Amino acid sequence: MHTHRVSIGAAIRIVALALLLASAQAVDARTRQDCEQAYTPRNGQRGKDVLWVPTNDIMVERMLAMAKVTGNDLLYDLGAGDGKIAITAAKRYGAAAVGIEYNPDLVQLAKCLVEVEGVGHLVSIQQGDLFEMDFSDATVVMLYLSPNLNVRLRPTLLAMKPGTRVVSNSFMMGHWQPDDRVLSREGRAYLWVVPAQVAGTWQFVSKTGEHRFSVHLNQMFQQLSGTAGERGAKLKATRLHGAHIEFAFDTPDERIQLTGRVNGDRIEATVRRGGKSAAYIGTRVSATATLPFAGDRTPPRR
Repeated sequence: MHTHRVSIGAAIRIVALALLLASAQAVDARTRQDCEQAYTPRNGQRGKDVLWVPTNDIMVERMLAMAKVTGNDLLYDLGAGDGKIAITAAKRYGAAAVGIEYNPDLVQLAKCLVEVEGVGHLVSIQQGDLFEMDFSDATVVMLYLSPNLNVRLRPTLLAMKPGTRVVSNSFMMGHWQPDDRVLSREGRAYLWVVPAQVAGTWQFVSKTGEHRFSVHLNQMFQQLSGTAGERGAKLKATRLHGAHIEFAFDTPDERIQLTGRVNGDRIEATVRRGGKSAAYIGTRVSATATLPFAGDRTPPRR
């Protein structure tokens, strides 16, 4: 029989290693209930500027579906609460997501739930004021704030990259009308697509250099109006959806229809006239401000 003697120091190291492994297993075994034992938010509790009310699961799914979230998106949830929207976007669609939350206790709860759901490689929860944080790289923005906060946030959202999708639970964006909406027993949700800024005078020239015409565009959010050509023909069938633009106008001889994509002060377009299509390039000659609109102290009810 062989007897193995273990020194006191070795024994202490073995016991310490066992405790460490047990601790790691306990962390890995955390559940939602474990997270909520540390902090359980109350429905309707007061936050910095809003009351905390969780978004129900059905509405979370509908909001993500409205935004057509994919694994290529970077989603920001402003006022993330317990991180439900960011976590669901990661688990269901494989999207990268960032939750911004002011309440430090909710931040810790959300971080714990991110670990429990196994999406730490996709989801980040940050503590901070949404009016001071930079989320300009987002492709999708989720909101559940208030009518006044939405209006305060609107200039920041309108300055984002054209095509960015914004979805708000329950509340409108003042006089910026939504591109889509869902009204159901579970609640209301609204979708906006950030429009390109196109107000101003544009010169369009065919790539052959043979034809050209000028257009003056007026803009109120995603709504367009204006005139074109030497006679100042009124624009018809206007549409601005993100960076995609469409309009038409009539000359004495024909209707001219344009579809294109805006890139700053340049529009790459296809123009159809006389039954034929041709490539055109539009260049902004001068920029003007968007049209004024009524104040938003009392946003319209919908």
